[in-house]
Amino acid sequence: MPQISAVIITFNVEAFIERCLESLSGVADEIIVVDSYSTDSTQEICSRHNVRFIAHTFNGYRDQKNYALSLTTYYHVLSLDADEALSEELKKSILAIKENWKYDGYKFNRLNNYCGQWIRHSKWYPDKQLRLFDSKKCKWGGFNIHEKVLMEKGSRVHKVKGNLLHWAYSSSEEHIEKIQKYSTIAANEYYKAGRKAGPFTAVLHYSWSFFSSFILLLGFLDGYKGYLVCSITAYSSYLKYVKLRKLQKQNPER
Repeated sequence: MPQISAVIITFNVEAFIERCLESLSGVADEIIVVDSYSTDSTQEICSRHNVRFIAHTFNGYRDQKNYALSLTTYYHVLSLDADEALSEELKKSILAIKENWKYDGYKFNRLNNYCGQWIRHSKWYPDKQLRLFDSKKCKWGGFNIHEKVLMEKGSRVHKVKGNLLHWAYSSSEEHIEKIQKYSTIAANEYYKAGRKAGPFTAVLHYSWSFFSSFILLLGFLDGYKGYLVCSITAYSSYLKYVKLRKLQKQNPER
């Protein structure tokens, strides 16, 4: 039976980390927490569990997760964020995989909780995530925000039953505050990658994001919370390209 290393990156996540760690009980054979020097009780909570706790300077989500992979004892890896937890059905699926590991990677749906409500439509569900994988055949790639697992060419990935539970935001104010931060990071990543934004790029991205999520993907079925999810997410897309265009204007020689 293959053994699984669970990896989690953290920073001031005392409200979530215990639930995350408890959900790994009986599933993970090793838990590695890479922390960005939290100032709350994150480390204290982790000390109550059988965890390898490593402090490491944060240089971006992608790079921090790749660093965490370098620390694992086992090459079968389950990667979670601190504000996520395995549902009971997903735990059963992963235990079955341990009995008979057939594929290079496994993906499953992520079910997001927004301000106390589970969001079951729009771009937020099914929010497929590849989080269980053979680390010899992949790495974290993409931008240093909204990072993703990149599997080697020819790798086989299988979808399994069960939801990865994610407590996304406890309020719309928190959501708006976070997108201000994340849109700045994304704009800088896009700029470094050579992406361009024209005069109407931001508006077009906002309009399509909201329409596709709220109308085409039935976000309206989640009611008012669904509207908030779709509208604020669309605003996030708008901000990224507004900030990217500002960077272009500040550096016209590029």
